[in-house]
Amino acid sequence: MIARQGIDRKNVKLAQVPEHVRDAVIAIENRSFYSDSGVSVKGTVRSLWSTVSGQQLQGGSTITQQMVRNYYSGLSQERSVTRKFKEILIAMKVDQSKSKDWVLEQYLNTIYFGRGANGIQAASQAYFGKDVEKLSVSEGAYLASVIQQPSRFAAPKGDDLNAAKSRWTSVITAMRDTAALTPEQAAAEKFPALKAPKKPFELKGQSQYMLDQVRAELNTRGYTDEDINGGGLKIVTTFDKKLMDAAARAVKQVIPAGTPKKVRTGLAAVEPSTGEVVAFYGGDADRSDYDNAFNAKVQAGSTFKPYTLAAALNNGLDLSTRVDGNSPMRVASDPTHPIPNDSGRSYGHINLVKATQNSVNTAFVDLGQKVGLDKVAATAESMGIPAEQVQQHQGAASFPLGVASVSAVQNASGFSTFANGGLHVEAHVIRSVTDAEGKKTTIEAKSAQAITKEAAGDATYALQQVVRYGTGTGARLYDRPVAGKTGTTDKSGAVWFNGFTPQLATAVNMFRDDNKTVQIPGYGVQFGGQLPAQVWRAFMTEAMAGKPVVEFPEPTNYGYQEYNSDPDPERGLPDDEQDIPDVWGDDPTDQPTELPVDPPFTDEPTDEPSGPDNPTDGPTEGPPDEPTGPDASDGTGNLPRSNSPR
Repeated sequence: MIARQGIDRKNVKLAQVPEHVRDAVIAIENRSFYSDSGVSVKGTVRSLWSTVSGQQLQGGSTITQQMVRNYYSGLSQERSVTRKFKEILIAMKVDQSKSKDWVLEQYLNTIYFGRGANGIQAASQAYFGKDVEKLSVSEGAYLASVIQQPSRFAAPKGDDLNAAKSRWTSVITAMRDTAALTPEQAAAEKFPALKAPKKPFELKGQSQYMLDQVRAELNTRGYTDEDINGGGLKIVTTFDKKLMDAAARAVKQVIPAGTPKKVRTGLAAVEPSTGEVVAFYGGDADRSDYDNAFNAKVQAGSTFKPYTLAAALNNGLDLSTRVDGNSPMRVASDPTHPIPNDSGRSYGHINLVKATQNSVNTAFVDLGQKVGLDKVAATAESMGIPAEQVQQHQGAASFPLGVASVSAVQNASGFSTFANGGLHVEAHVIRSVTDAEGKKTTIEAKSAQAITKEAAGDATYALQQVVRYGTGTGARLYDRPVAGKTGTTDKSGAVWFNGFTPQLATAVNMFRDDNKTVQIPGYGVQFGGQLPAQVWRAFMTEAMAGKPVVEFPEPTNYGYQEYNSDPDPERGLPDDEQDIPDVWGDDPTDQPTELPVDPPFTDEPTDEPSGPDNPTDGPTEGPPDEPTGPDASDGTGNLPRSNSPR
């Protein structure tokens, strides 16, 4: 159970409500219910006069009128003459077309009884901890008395308790007067003992984030807020409690306690075959009330390069395709702003495995030109990245380097496509919805073949080399194969590790809500292969424990002599992860650039965060010291960090 939200109501058939409970309600609310036309003339005139004069509205509405007011959504609860006339007309029509028992059943299932309970069954549980069938005469009379002033009589004390007892006595007397009770029975009844009211759900942190996403998805699937609050829906989510706990543990165990408050961490895990978001970490509620997994969108950095790789493999190129890895690279559209690699290093003409393993900027810019940036954008969209987040950048030569902003959930969903043989299943958080009548709707997520099975397998092979020998060795799982990609944006404003096994795709990001460098005391400036990869490994170690080891498919052009990328002796990356110094946790070549609008690309990592003393290194939007978190968002959930890192 995550939460109970909206209206607490469970419909029951009229036959389930004891006769003495029905008699109590009719006796105090509308004695002529079974004989009137659904409208009380005297009561209506009195009510209209109260509405026109502005005086306190007095009783007088029949049970039918009250039912109409609660049952039909087109009628608001405001006090107006127009609304009152609508209520009268509908009540008269209902009385002519429906049986009295039908009206009473709807009334008892919709009337508000206080304590958050709508309907007699919810009220019976809220006040007495029992089903309506088991209510005594005294208890039924109390629920009938509550209808008049539900808030006052919900948990009465002092004068309110005296008033509640007086109203209860009036109900018992009314039941005697209508012959529902004999004088002797009425005299024998005692005021009932009320159950202590339950404390309301107080949601914060992960629970609130889960609820927010469930409500948002229900809206997108056609459920209105009225349906959600008053429809008696039972929602089963995709969230796995054990994995949710594992996600929180991974972040809290890996991220140092002294991490600055402005540094955020998000994690999202998606099951590739179903698209279910089985776990996420949205942030520490004591540090921020903004969800870092679903709502925060930051630049993808080099975690976007695999989408370019997928586009190439899906459009006729293969892993042996040679691309230009020399540095710097001058692009015809903007020759004055050359694109360099890390430390200006040139790799020569290299295949796509080598380019991916070493995250070579110029190689992916060249690959984007070969395959076409429009195809890169289309591939990313088909793999789950929304079009509005990529189309604004696809004209830039640096588009393949990750200038587009994505959320952790979107990036995990995108990479899940590789694990699922190129078939993308939309990420979702709802498994089923059961309505008040017990009709269950199982959510069927949309799916489509985003890239071919062969392209997915080949891309996965290249991404395995990142974890085996490249910038992502910190994410190795020693009992099973892993494929993934690090990502670090300019000045380490956002750092990522995005990876997958055949059974689960998980993305981890770290960023600051003021666009400055992610720098942790004692750990220095961060890259994707450092703390993000460690969080990923901690979570996936627990998530995959006990799961069968599943191998990735072999590349289509089978032959390791062509593709196998041994550790690069020039860089000195050792094969044993435990010997890898932090400086090799990620690669500054992950820093993207966008041409032609930005100043020259700066590929050297910085140990000094941008700020007011160094304005040229700060974000391109807003003053350097002005927070650009959720309070300064553009209303779309995007953090307004620079779309064109320098």
